[in-house]
Amino acid sequence: MSKSVLCLLLVISVLLFSCIPTKDLIYLQKKDTSVQESTIAVVGSKPYRLQTNDVLSITIKAIDPKLVAIFSPTSEVGSVGKSESALYFDGFTVDDHGNIRVPVLGELNVIGYTLDEIRVRIEKQLLAEYFNAEANIFVTVKLSGFRYTINGEIGSTGTKTLFQEQVNIMEAIANAGDISIIGDRKAVTIIRKTPTGVQMHDLDLTDINVMQSPYYYLQPNDYVYIKPLKQKTWGTGKTGIESLGTIITLLSLATTTFLLLRN
Repeated sequence: MSKSVLCLLLVISVLLFSCIPTKDLIYLQKKDTSVQESTIAVVGSKPYRLQTNDVLSITIKAIDPKLVAIFSPTSEVGSVGKSESALYFDGFTVDDHGNIRVPVLGELNVIGYTLDEIRVRIEKQLLAEYFNAEANIFVTVKLSGFRYTINGEIGSTGTKTLFQEQVNIMEAIANAGDISIIGDRKAVTIIRKTPTGVQMHDLDLTDINVMQSPYYYLQPNDYVYIKPLKQKTWGTGKTGIESLGTIITLLSLATTTFLLLRN
């Protein structure tokens, strides 16, 4: 076999193994043709149970606003229009003992409770100790922003905040600028802190069945890590054109070096 044929085979092999296949870049593919699309059911997220350092936004309303003004940490009503920093400083932070301090009501233990359970507790305490049913007390309890941290091969790394009740992994990635072309979409790692310890799980975002995973919907304070593909380590290029350019550069360098040594 001639040297030219060997070089050609080498170039083709490098191009094949260094390029990133299209199938590794497309989200939510229907890989199993025997599975009908109608059978793909999205798994809803379980109600989030509060942990230490969570920040709550608690709003208490009544027919007469003056009746409930004393229960608010500031003179502002509600959280609409507030900046993220304002929500942090005006909110109720869960301390290391799992408590929050609410004006007049005092300390409330909220660790391990859902937002709805805390709302019911506050309403019951207000009606039992301070108001009657005619006051029409209306309590709203929310997290002051859905926070998660994303790192790795993503457009914009760091801690992100979304003002919505639920966030799935696709929304979180889109909010962070999408995974780069050299990011591994087949093994996106979710690191989740729970009352029983830290859990880790990898999601294959190229498979439509990922929507059935209990990790498809994020929990507040989740950490998302996007691993790099092997092509980044090889440094041969993300596309065929880039790889070919790398090969030509290497061949030119080798030829120049050979000629210089020969002379």
